[in-house]
Amino acid sequence: MADIILKAPCNTASAPHRVTAWERLKADRNWLGFWFMLPAGVFLILFLAYPLGLGIWLSFTDARLGRPGDFVGIENYQFLWDDSTFWLTVFNTLLYTSVASVIKFAIGLYLALLLNERLPFKAIIRAVVLIPFIVPTVLSAIAFWWLFDPQFSIISWSLRKLHLISANIDFLGDPWNARWSVIFANIWRGVPFVAITLLAGLQTVSPSLYEAAIIDGSTPWQRFRYITYPLLTPIIAVVMTFSVLFTFTDFQLIWVMTRGGPVNATHLMATFSYQRAIMSGYLGEGAAISTAMIPFLLCAILVSWFGLQRRKWQQGESDD
Repeated sequence: MADIILKAPCNTASAPHRVTAWERLKADRNWLGFWFMLPAGVFLILFLAYPLGLGIWLSFTDARLGRPGDFVGIENYQFLWDDSTFWLTVFNTLLYTSVASVIKFAIGLYLALLLNERLPFKAIIRAVVLIPFIVPTVLSAIAFWWLFDPQFSIISWSLRKLHLISANIDFLGDPWNARWSVIFANIWRGVPFVAITLLAGLQTVSPSLYEAAIIDGSTPWQRFRYITYPLLTPIIAVVMTFSVLFTFTDFQLIWVMTRGGPVNATHLMATFSYQRAIMSGYLGEGAAISTAMIPFLLCAILVSWFGLQRRKWQQGESDD
């Protein structure tokens, strides 16, 4: 008997593969940026967002070193509102930040414009300008502490030799002298960051714009006013934001040089928070002082945001 082979009709068209939502996320170009930012986001949440949230929570408790504490609401903030030392540190912080940031910007902008010109040994000069920013903050603070020593200050010694003063200047013992001394140290350290960053921004300005302006008979001030400054505005916004943030939260320079003295004249909010929370053991009060810094820092971030929006306008894009 011959074998009978029955063949079932075959369907040449295979069933379509059903794309899952996970596969669409992996292949969607709109999600590409998310996947690249995910590791950085996890890092920020773990090391920034969590400590920030924990600090805000501690500011509403009476936590002490060695015990967690209980929820007390806004009691810590009410105590700080009536604390004259806290308001003195707010004044010191605003004075320190505003004066140092303005002077750092002025000197940094001048150095950036100078280094953008054709100068001999320009590469060496740029390297020298970076030295104050490269040196560790603690070493810079110790060096200024020696310079401002009430007995062995090289500044006082030089002025006495020039017969400009008759006695040594008490740089760190007098409240206002101490304030100006730490501001000077911060300016010395922060100018290179502003100068080099603005110099990088100047390198992006097309030379053809200056050539056209020169042909039209413009003066150097007009070229700066109508070409350099408008095109440099976004960079200035970002640089000043970081400068204000670094200055407002400065800790090492102040703590090494004066530890907040004399009579709290150089205490900033950062150093005062450390003194209350770690040195005195009042974690709740220290966390409240740190939390009170957030509104000021948000204002600085908003400056950067509006600067970036201006950059979109300069490039012909919509702000929407």
